[in-house]
Amino acid sequence: MHTQELTQFEHLTEERAENSLKYRMMILFLGMIALFLVVVIKSKNINNLNYDPLFVGYTLFVTTFQLSRVLSAMFFKKSLYEVIPEKAEAEKGAIKKSVYEPRVTFVIPCKNEENAIEKTITQCFAADYPKEKIEVIVINDGSTDGTGEVLKMLKKKFESLIVVDWKENKGKRHGMAEGFNRAKGEIIIQLDSDSYIVPEEFRNLISPFENPEIGGVCAHADPENADTNILSKMQAAYYFMSFRILKAAESSHYVVFCLSGCSSAYRKEAVLPIMDTWLNETFLGKPVTWGDDRALTNWVLKRGYKTIYTDEVRARTIVPTTLKQLFKQQVRWKKGWFVNSINAGKFVYKKHPFVAFTYFYPLILVTLLTPVMATKAVYSAFTEEISNTIFYVLGVMLVAAIITLYYRYVARDNKHWGYMFLWAGLNMIVLSFLLYYALLTIQNRKWGTR
Repeated sequence: MHTQELTQFEHLTEERAENSLKYRMMILFLGMIALFLVVVIKSKNINNLNYDPLFVGYTLFVTTFQLSRVLSAMFFKKSLYEVIPEKAEAEKGAIKKSVYEPRVTFVIPCKNEENAIEKTITQCFAADYPKEKIEVIVINDGSTDGTGEVLKMLKKKFESLIVVDWKENKGKRHGMAEGFNRAKGEIIIQLDSDSYIVPEEFRNLISPFENPEIGGVCAHADPENADTNILSKMQAAYYFMSFRILKAAESSHYVVFCLSGCSSAYRKEAVLPIMDTWLNETFLGKPVTWGDDRALTNWVLKRGYKTIYTDEVRARTIVPTTLKQLFKQQVRWKKGWFVNSINAGKFVYKKHPFVAFTYFYPLILVTLLTPVMATKAVYSAFTEEISNTIFYVLGVMLVAAIITLYYRYVARDNKHWGYMFLWAGLNMIVLSFLLYYALLTIQNRKWGTR
């Protein structure tokens, strides 16, 4: 009976392997078709090069740029394993002699999170890691709801929990700095108050730090509330693309420009020396109150450390479920992106010239021009040939199709992939334009709501 079961298992394994190969070949075939159609459309655009060189040049440039990010993401795993000691040893067939287990500190600033903070803290203490090496610091930043009472209850449940209770709100950056300065751990994990790291995978967030060149590690984040409505499903697709493709592409060069604030870890010695400078950053004479994660990542990179992304540890976070919440979040993010892109642009060409000129500066150009070109495409529909607009939209959607096919290739079981097309449309028509609103209101330093 045992032999029969073993034979059945082997047949099942072979069948699954064969199905997996067929699936991947199908994805590859569809990708080639999509790429061919992109080439056809761009060839049509080239015919209009003399008529409208700026618009045609932009479409060719942005298509090449976006596809290059997918290509870079394909080398992500190889580059990741090259900098993680235990992975590198495993690749060589060596047996690891010791376990890297530095002391770690979770830092969680929070304000008015009575419904989310308990799960966040509980998951920290549940991490698959020696309990005596886990420290959790929560900064209650002037909450006016029941957050304080929840923290008192949790303090009884977890005696080692450290709660810093501020009666007046000082802001997230001040809360982070307070936690970082108090931290006793060698590695500091920064969490949003509505986010957590999957406990069973926690070690994968820490293991890269065995390499002394690593200054920060970003986990893969997915929305906890992905299935709430169509908007949250669209964001689930966007989050996967943002992390597994865009951050993975950056990580293949060891230069992740934003270690996500919802789930990232830092080497304490990389950030502590610049904590006061980071805390007191200003722009146009006013304190910067958004883009904390990007700003901190900038300093880590500026100090010569590598920053990476790993998909081997997952995090969960809460995303906006209304357009109003989403727009406020996007405006806040775009303000942070703009200010920190200026700051990073001052040093990245010295530290990472290849990444600077093939990725960082082109990304700035694409981001700034996208709303202008989208407007031009719509305008052309009423004043010139509507075919120009049609080809522009088709080009955007075909590039989205290639990105989505790669999405399907690396995450076959992810059910939100189809919403990538809706997100691409929303971004083209609405979200990209929020950048200009963000720039017009950049002197408004209010946080905004999630």
